[in-house]
Amino acid sequence: MPTLSDPYDVAGLDLTPSAKARELRAELVDFMNTRVFPAEAAYHAYRAEKGPEDHTLPPVVEELKAEAKRRGLWNLFLPSVSGISNLDYAGLAEISGWSLDLAPEAINGQAPDTGNMELLHLFATPEQKERWLEPLMDGRIRSVFAMTEPEVASSDATNIETSIVRDGDEYVINGRKWWSSGAADERAQLFIVMGKTDPEAARHRQQSMVLVPRDTAGLSIVRDLPVFGRHDQHGHCEVLFEDVRVPVTNVLGEEGGGFAMAQARLGPGRIHHCMRALGAAERALQLMVDRAQSRVAFGKPLAEQGLVQASIAESRIAIAQARLLCQHTAAVIDAHGNKAAAGLVSQAKVSVPRVALDVIDRAIQVHGGAGISDDVPLAAMYGWHRAMRLFDGPDEVHLRTIAKNELAAEGVLRP
Repeated sequence: MPTLSDPYDVAGLDLTPSAKARELRAELVDFMNTRVFPAEAAYHAYRAEKGPEDHTLPPVVEELKAEAKRRGLWNLFLPSVSGISNLDYAGLAEISGWSLDLAPEAINGQAPDTGNMELLHLFATPEQKERWLEPLMDGRIRSVFAMTEPEVASSDATNIETSIVRDGDEYVINGRKWWSSGAADERAQLFIVMGKTDPEAARHRQQSMVLVPRDTAGLSIVRDLPVFGRHDQHGHCEVLFEDVRVPVTNVLGEEGGGFAMAQARLGPGRIHHCMRALGAAERALQLMVDRAQSRVAFGKPLAEQGLVQASIAESRIAIAQARLLCQHTAAVIDAHGNKAAAGLVSQAKVSVPRVALDVIDRAIQVHGGAGISDDVPLAAMYGWHRAMRLFDGPDEVHLRTIAKNELAAEGVLRP
């Protein structure tokens, strides 16, 4: 006989944002409309002048950071600092996703720094926090999370081969990482490196995280990897560690705790990515609507064509559904913690990039040839959100997690 149960304990979960979050939302919307969107032209002009492989930050971003601090739109991602919940922040992260190149960094809510700051906040020693967390929280430096490797399937973090060997009072690090986001930017002064300190330990206790300053001997940036031919300002790099030596006091947390810390880092961070993706989807939908109303074909505006209307309607439905899933997931994290929400995080991580891609693709189609040009941001948006189906765990890994959860609950009727 089946048993009726609620695996996520949704009773009592309120998706209403707090009063403080509503105030921050109004402030952030105004910031986006009056400062961020007008700054996009200067940002892209600077990058075009410098060339795609130049990784200096366009000065307009520093201006936006100063303004965001003045408005109180700073470090909103960390509940213990901002005073708002993960659910509250989800809506703010979505707004920042409307201008992915500028807005997240402008409010110090950009990846990979937010995840790294969460790690340091949770596991760093007072000395490590003073040296690294404080300047990161202040926006004076940036950081890198070096986990993924080119020679192994890094979707299974236990595969990582980078070695971290203790030699007296030092660790010696040897290995090759790639897709180390942010590493091309000289402001990235801290590399959080995940590798194996004890290959003979239990499978999930072999890995550790070590803090490596950028200027450490033996650390070299091999190349910046483009995403669909585009070089992001901060870069996604292949990084080589050759006999890199750091003090043993640079271990983050404890030896053997790397895998568990990686999971703690990725829970809220995946939701942040998903909510920013919904912001991009909303912008794509707005571009689609504007184009449909202004473009005439076969004697009438595209907005009067049935197929275009269907594209608009399907996009709105999909975004609304995906947003509710993300909000529900954030609320479960707030109420019950990352572990309780793991299955929901996987559902969001699979579904939201698909939604964003579908909406962006429809917007490209409505724009015709302009949609695949750089006259509108859709092509760049599509490339990034296609990559999202791979980073922070590819779809297949999350689908496996979701399926295992369902199979483990055989015989249970879920509402």
